[in-house]
Amino acid sequence: METSLQIGNIAGIPVKIHWSFLLVIPLFAWIIGSQIVLTTELIRILFGVPIDATLITTGFNPYILGTAVALGLFFGVFVHEVAHSLIAKARGIKIHSITLLILGGVSQMEEVVPDPKVELPMALAGPLTSLAVGIMCSALVYVFPLLPDPAVAGVLIFTFGYLGLLNVLLFAFNLLPAFPMDGGRVLRAWLARRMPLSRATQIAADVGRAFAVIFGIFGFLMLNPILILIAFFIYIGANQEATSLRYYVLLQDVTVADAMSNSLVTVEAETPLPRLLELMYETKHLGFPVVERGNLVGIVTLSDIHKVSPIDREAMQVRDVMTRDPITLPTSAPLIDALRIMTTHGIGRIPVVDDGDLVGIVTRTDVLRVMELREKA
Repeated sequence: METSLQIGNIAGIPVKIHWSFLLVIPLFAWIIGSQIVLTTELIRILFGVPIDATLITTGFNPYILGTAVALGLFFGVFVHEVAHSLIAKARGIKIHSITLLILGGVSQMEEVVPDPKVELPMALAGPLTSLAVGIMCSALVYVFPLLPDPAVAGVLIFTFGYLGLLNVLLFAFNLLPAFPMDGGRVLRAWLARRMPLSRATQIAADVGRAFAVIFGIFGFLMLNPILILIAFFIYIGANQEATSLRYYVLLQDVTVADAMSNSLVTVEAETPLPRLLELMYETKHLGFPVVERGNLVGIVTLSDIHKVSPIDREAMQVRDVMTRDPITLPTSAPLIDALRIMTTHGIGRIPVVDDGDLVGIVTRTDVLRVMELREKA
């Protein structure tokens, strides 16, 4: 993510913080600090231990403790994501990064068609890790009363009791079958053992959307913006996961050579822009590879021309507006790689090069045409 800052790595996996994470920590600190008396009483009742609140409620301590709990919660979220990533990495899936966000964390993994035998343990690893962290924090609550200073013990009981409760709730929340959350992935992995993966994904996505609607309704009724935000992300995520898998299933085993345009039209770098526009009208193509002495040097599109005023175009050549050193693919590359690159970089066409020679071009239209044909077949 371009708006994320890398702060380190673990097991070779880059760890990043998204800018939204910097907003949510003070927000959580304020929420926890402003409700600290009520929460202290709740922890005392749940764990059945006395809590000396002398230090907990003094001065700015509620907000200092709120910050500590918020950071502890996100450390638990980080450990949760690390568990996902390590299991995935052990099963041969490439992990690009782990990023902490406003609503928790996300592991950026290589996009592959899910294998239920891999997805099930990977999905369960995160929630089970959260449960383990919750149990360990809760166990410490019964150790701290042995400390000689009751006020210090009270602070530690509050902090670790709160973290224990939050991590257990994180475990339970993530196991809800609301795809694409962990519980939704568990549901899909279970269904995929009994039906085609595409059908299992569609069912899991429908269940996820249903949960999103429920969360959204409760969020509006309770005037809870966090629930509304969660509902939005679950609904969007369920749609994206279902669409992404549809692409992978339809384009499985299809190469760039199967989809690329055979009738290759190129332009020279010294071609005047007015002539380029005429060529676009004649061929109905909105972009061309650019060659110079037979070598690919760039790619030019209609949007590149639009960046220049009509008056200036008269005196300019293709070399003045083209994109240099374009991304290329070989004919043997999976077509899904072409779609991923187009989506990531916001481009509509990729030159195809084999052994240094330009042999074709694959466009987004070519990809969609193949998907349509395979879907009908």
